[in-house]
Amino acid sequence: MRSVLLSLLAAASSIELAASLAVPDTHVLHEKREVTQGTPWVKRNRVESHIKLPVRIGLKQNAEASEKAVEWLMEVSDPNSEKYGQHWSQEDVIKAFQPTPETVEKVKAWLKMVIHEDRITHTDNKAWFAFDASTEELEKLVHAEYYEYHNEDAGTVLLSTDGYHIPKHLQEHIDLITPGVKGLKVRSDDLAKRASRSSRLVKTPLDENKTWNITDIEKTDNCDRLITPACLQALYKYPPQSSKVSPKNSLGIFEEADTYAQEDLDFYFAKFAPWVKNRVCPILNGIDGGSAPTRPSEAGIESSLDFELAIPIIYPQTTTLYQTDDSYYANNPTNGLFNTFLDALDGSYCTYSAYGETGNDPQLDPTYPDLHPGGYRGKLMCGTYKPTNVISISYGEQESWLPVAYQVRQCNEFLKLGMQGVTIVVASGDDGVAGPPGTVQGCLGENGHIFSPTQPCGCPWITNVGATTIAPGKTVNDPEVAVYDAAGTKYYQELASGGGFSNIFYAPAYQTKAIANYFKISNPPYKYYHNGAFDPPDGVYNRDGRGIPDVAAIGDNIAIFYQGKETTGGGTSASAPIFAALINRIVDERLASGKGPLGFINPVLYQHPYVLNDITSGKNPGCGVEGFSASVGWDPVTGLGTPNYPKMSKLFNSLK
Repeated sequence: MRSVLLSLLAAASSIELAASLAVPDTHVLHEKREVTQGTPWVKRNRVESHIKLPVRIGLKQNAEASEKAVEWLMEVSDPNSEKYGQHWSQEDVIKAFQPTPETVEKVKAWLKMVIHEDRITHTDNKAWFAFDASTEELEKLVHAEYYEYHNEDAGTVLLSTDGYHIPKHLQEHIDLITPGVKGLKVRSDDLAKRASRSSRLVKTPLDENKTWNITDIEKTDNCDRLITPACLQALYKYPPQSSKVSPKNSLGIFEEADTYAQEDLDFYFAKFAPWVKNRVCPILNGIDGGSAPTRPSEAGIESSLDFELAIPIIYPQTTTLYQTDDSYYANNPTNGLFNTFLDALDGSYCTYSAYGETGNDPQLDPTYPDLHPGGYRGKLMCGTYKPTNVISISYGEQESWLPVAYQVRQCNEFLKLGMQGVTIVVASGDDGVAGPPGTVQGCLGENGHIFSPTQPCGCPWITNVGATTIAPGKTVNDPEVAVYDAAGTKYYQELASGGGFSNIFYAPAYQTKAIANYFKISNPPYKYYHNGAFDPPDGVYNRDGRGIPDVAAIGDNIAIFYQGKETTGGGTSASAPIFAALINRIVDERLASGKGPLGFINPVLYQHPYVLNDITSGKNPGCGVEGFSASVGWDPVTGLGTPNYPKMSKLFNSLK
């Protein structure tokens, strides 16, 4: 695993940044602001010296865990391993990954040179130091100058630095310091809505009042125009669900700033899935004030899509809703995503200081208690919920939107969940090789032509799902193709299966053979670069990055009912819960035979790609080009392909 952060430690960059700073020879540049063309942030005045800042020092995890984490995960995930399926307990994981006493002692000794020991809070899991410091104290500590960065359009101001320094001997002990290059939000007049950043991946139709015009729900004659539960069953050949299911196996679904209405679910199930009885609804695991359901007039299309697709597949298995964040932060968010969710699953992931829980980034993530009107007044929820065996996530951002260290820490947490037997399924994005249109970083580089990978899809320890469609005039018995709908044909915005190569993470060992095969038989006609180093660019994609997606499922012409209306939608937001629901059914079969959950499934799938329907037609346009092409075997459009449930079930149930 490599990140572009490593390049920030170069001595040349340190000299350039420190031209006006008295940086001693004992220190080194630890993190530097990466300037992207078109950024909305304008650097202005120095931050006044007396301003108080909440400071966090993220400590490196145990070195042995850093070196062996992937090995530990693969031991329980590789079907050829003698330890396959022998997942760890949460307690064992926490113990293995906590920083060493040496790291704690050395970093604290450095802090005490500027900050009195009584002011330093050390978290119970030893992962963070937290304290309040004046700007003058922080600048003295990290040999940096802090400025105000203004975003006039969003009405937001950050207190931030172009880069900061730490003692050379602490590089191996410190992950990151905040506020750092991404800064601390101190004032907001009109925060941008989360939806404006396309954190929800579902594509909304041109006409949300169109009717389904379908009478016989069991027929699959028009699945090229409207996907119903009957179409899904015909496509992926899964049998009717058993009436006997495990009470310990609920499908987890993540939601934020989007809530379902029970009346919508009831109507949809009555129409398309009459076997779903008795006003079935998700089990609510509300996180930091997250609540559900809501009134039909306020229902969200993402939540409606997720539950209307998943529940008919798994019923009478249950779904568990991880509804994150109170109404203020859900509608007026900062720029981060998933941290409060991960906090609630693992108490060691979040920590406490005088400013509230400080395991999260104070600029990127919500801060609780929330004193805004209607805010959640409790403390940040830490380790409150046990994770379900399978979790579906249909939300995402772009790698370029967040600090590398922020993403690496989240990726490590996904790895730990995999070690514990949790399968994380994530939508790969709906904008092909680009980011959402209309954003500053839809594509990267000075000319906006470099492909923009999605986040958290670059993390190698999750299963990414791309989107397919049934071609017009074709049936469920014909091969699916990669989805592509030009803007204005079916949806307000262009829809193309998100795919490509991470700029932060290397291709993992389980994937390298599949990627090499793709380059051999279907080499993309674009220049490329290595190690995520796209500035200055030598190409448009990272040749040695982790490939996205891993698999695919139908994601077009999906029947949805929300806000009391019949409509259709599309995107990998549909693909992810479909694939996750099928995996959850297989987990239930394993539990019934006395076996355990599946956990991280990618090594099994890449070794046995025959259990998926290979998609060989279609592209994922973006950044002014046609994007990548679907191909025989794995490809960065539809991955290994779509589910063949009988084959998948037979394979996974044959494993110990």
